[in-house]
This record gives sequence, structure tokens and C-alpha cells, in this order.
Amino acid sequence: MTHSIPFAGLTPARILDALESVGYRCDGALMALNSYENRVWQIGIEDSAPVVAKFYRPGRWSDAQIAEEHAFTAAMVADELPVVTPLVIDGRTLFTHGGFRFSVFPKQGGRAPEFAEPQILEWMGRLMARIHIVGARTPFAQRETLNLQSFGIEPRDWLLANRVIPPELEPVWRGVAEQALEGVRHCYARAGKVDHIRLHGDCHAGNVLWTRDGPHFVDFDDARMGPAIQDLWMLLSGDAEEMGQQFGHVLAGYETFREFDDHELQLVEALRTLRLIHHSAWLARRWNDPAFPAAFPWFATNRYWEERILELREQIAIMHEPSLVPR
Repeated sequence: MTHSIPFAGLTPARILDALESVGYRCDGALMALNSYENRVWQIGIEDSAPVVAKFYRPGRWSDAQIAEEHAFTAAMVADELPVVTPLVIDGRTLFTHGGFRFSVFPKQGGRAPEFAEPQILEWMGRLMARIHIVGARTPFAQRETLNLQSFGIEPRDWLLANRVIPPELEPVWRGVAEQALEGVRHCYARAGKVDHIRLHGDCHAGNVLWTRDGPHFVDFDDARMGPAIQDLWMLLSGDAEEMGQQFGHVLAGYETFREFDDHELQLVEALRTLRLIHHSAWLARRWNDPAFPAAFPWFATNRYWEERILELREQIAIMHEPSLVPR
């Protein structure tokens, strides 16, 4: 089932009906959780702890691609990694109700981590290494690979073909984007051959919940093949000196369990550049979802594209500088 407006018809009653279709007795309590790509709800269950239901965006992933994500998280849980994986109900983790696909997860408490703290960065490094050990065992067969084509060329071409950029700014953006993609090519050339493994794919603070027992990873919806550094650079912030110091702590933890290929440091700014281009296309592709204009009203302004042009110009310069150096 597809909709011109994604999630049209996903009413509270339908959400509760979906949960009851897989055996839960809902008490009627519903709380929307922060998610734009999918719709995620905490749902009260009679005489039991609440659960979290994730309704997948229609048309984004195939059933086979979702199954790969679930198998990946199950493999990590089997290795005693603190990741939140969907509950198995009658031997299944993916269900359909009213035309919407959904999965059910246990509720996971916690707070956002403070990535600036050295001990937390080392802890995150150890955890990411263990995740990557599992990720390196077998590749995804159905899921995408993060590379120049999928995160750079394709979204660039889509934005231009669909005339998303204001006409008076399109020639400038087009030229700057091409220069930025050329910079990405040079970064990949400097890095040489790097291994691609299964990744979390979107490793930012919002996808980590910290408890007294440490970090717990949630939301592997963006899991894909790519270089290990993709799951590490997003832990960093600040200027080159600050990021170098932070990465030194991450690396100290990471290499407790898994060797890191230093050549991948050449890709940090390339991957950041690809993320910027991909993010603009992501917003444009989701604009018919009412949640997006409400949450990102500045996207439909000239100022947004002027700022993206400036960002890409800055990235072009940074990609010609020496790569990140762990301190």
C-alpha cells in the first residue's frame, strides 16, 4: 500500500489494532517518539511494560532489506552487544497491518551520551569495534553501500532533475557540488582500497541511549555497507585539533578489540561532504510528508541553499588539507 502522503491513514486506532493483531492487549496509552523517516510510538500494554512499535516508511526498504537489518541486530545480541533488536513474535519480526509494515521493540530507557568526555569516547570506541567485528563477518546482500555514487552523484542528479534548488542559485550550487564531488574522489584515491563492512550507518548521539551500564544502540534503520570510519567520525565535533584529540580516545577503545585501518582517515571529510549532499536530497524527497515542512521550514528558502553552497565550499577547502590526525 502506498500513499501520496506517507503514513496517511496511520491513525491511533490503526496503531493499536496493529499491536493487537500480533497478540498484545493495549491499554490505550500512546506516545509518539522522535522519528521523521518512520513513525515510532511507545504503546502501553495491559499488565506489562510498554513496547515500542516502529511503522516503516512505505517504499523505502524492501522486506528483504528490513530482514537483513533485523538479522544484523540479532547477530549482535547473540554476541552480547547492547543493541535494541525487534521482538520475535511467532518466529517473525516484521508484520503488516492495514497496509503498513511494522516491528515491535522492547522499551529502552537512557539519556543522550556526552561524547566530549574521554572515557565515554573510549567506551564508544570499544563498542563500535565489537559491532564492526560482527559487521565484518558477512556482507549485506540486499542493502545499499555508502559510496560516491549512492550518497553523492545520485542525490546530486536527483536534486537537479527535480528542480528543487531555486533557479537563481542552481548554477552556483551545481558548480560547487561538482567541485565537492571531485574532492571526494581525491580523498578516496588517497585512501586507496578500504574494506566495506556492515555498519550502523547513522552513528550520532540521538541513536545512543546511555544508562548506568553504558551505551545502548538503537535504530539500525540506516544500516548499510561502508568503511568503518563512517561509524566513528560522527562521534567527533569541533575543530581539527579537538577532533584529533577525541578520535585518539575513540581509537584507544576501538583497537582494544579491532585493528583500525589508518588509510580510512582520508575519508572523514569526504564522508561528511557526501552526507551534506545526501541530506538535502533526503529532505526534498520527503517534502510531501507533512512532518517535514513542519520540522524543517527553512528548507524551502533561498537562505537554506545559500548556506549549503557555503558549507560545500568550506568542505572543498578542507578536503585539500591533511587528514585527521589522532592525538
